[in-house]
Amino acid sequence: MKTNYSYKSSIYILFLFVFLSSSTYSFGFYQDTYKEFRGVVVDRDSKDRLAFATLFVNDTQISTITNTEGEFLLKVPNEFLNRKISISFLGYLTKEIPLSDLNGEDIQILLDLSVTELSEVSIVAPKDALTLVKAALDKKGNENYYNEESTMIAFYRETIKKRRKDASLSEAVVEIYKQPYKSNKIDAIKLIKARKSTNYNRLDTLALKLQGGPFTTLYADFLKYPEFIFTDTNLSEYDFSFDKSTEINNKMIYVVRFKQKPNITYPLYYGKLYIDAETFALTSAIYNLNVEDKELASQMFVRRKPKKATVYPTQAAYRVDYRTKNGKWYYGYSNIQLVFKVDWQGRLFNSVYSLNSEMAITDLSKDFKDKPRPSESLRPTIILSDEASGFSDPDFWGEYNIIEPEKSIESAIQKINKQLKKS
Repeated sequence: MKTNYSYKSSIYILFLFVFLSSSTYSFGFYQDTYKEFRGVVVDRDSKDRLAFATLFVNDTQISTITNTEGEFLLKVPNEFLNRKISISFLGYLTKEIPLSDLNGEDIQILLDLSVTELSEVSIVAPKDALTLVKAALDKKGNENYYNEESTMIAFYRETIKKRRKDASLSEAVVEIYKQPYKSNKIDAIKLIKARKSTNYNRLDTLALKLQGGPFTTLYADFLKYPEFIFTDTNLSEYDFSFDKSTEINNKMIYVVRFKQKPNITYPLYYGKLYIDAETFALTSAIYNLNVEDKELASQMFVRRKPKKATVYPTQAAYRVDYRTKNGKWYYGYSNIQLVFKVDWQGRLFNSVYSLNSEMAITDLSKDFKDKPRPSESLRPTIILSDEASGFSDPDFWGEYNIIEPEKSIESAIQKINKQLKKS
């Protein structure tokens, strides 16, 4: 049995004494005219709202994703208003709608559950789940994936709450210089626009901050960064099994469950992998970190904290989705949800903080731009909340596609704007 363990975490949490940052940025944005489409994606039968559904403008790389309440905002340049949009969601049939059929506001898009079963005749099944997972990981360098240098525009958001109260909100549009999956080169990120608000009064005597910003979500692309979850040496430490198959974008998908073996005591992951049944390409992954060992789990996240505070995660949930362009898959969206508990020496009650970060690719350029100079690139150690400006401009994002704010975020923004008007 092993006595030592090795792992990496893509996220570090800083627990710092309060200080305020006065850094501000000024950015320009595209001035082309566009039309906004705003609405909700729901299940046709149950009318349940579908979170993380993807909306594409056909024959372009313009896209967005629904928020946790199923709501979306899609900005389409006028030159593409004659196109259709495709709406897809895990386990549902993909739907196409002409943009000309949509009125722009209060749109309700109904999706139907996929009930098609995998054909045992047309698809050759792997002999076991582990063999399938190895095949999926081995194929990241072949024709399954978008293995060209590419420039991506992405929207990034991170929120921090103390219990149910919003304490910090940061958002950014970034340009990602994505390297091929078969390359060992690291992706680079350049900041285009950013804004933030932080209410340190809701964080007691601490300021909880996320170190890494957009890199935290980018590293969830474990096909590109396998060291953060699966490696050649640790696959044997997991149990893999088949779950009920499903469908994504009208493609039949194997679902593989995984969890660490009972004899493994240090923190590994558990969850589901969604693998294309025909090409064995990984299309999505939803997983959690085992945080039962508080001390080891804390070492993976907490970089700095007061001596009198014990800080440990109670939840670490991850999601990564891949999209297709010309039949090739590429990183499209990731989401990380963390919950931390802080026990103070000498205090009767503890504090609970939740942190959520997500990033969605909203445009993929055909032309790869030269990587930015080091002085223009974000550092993987960036704390975005220290680098952004406020929320005073309601038209701050211009025509950049963003993830629609949730109701709690909208309320926080309204309160911030009211405070600004009074000052």
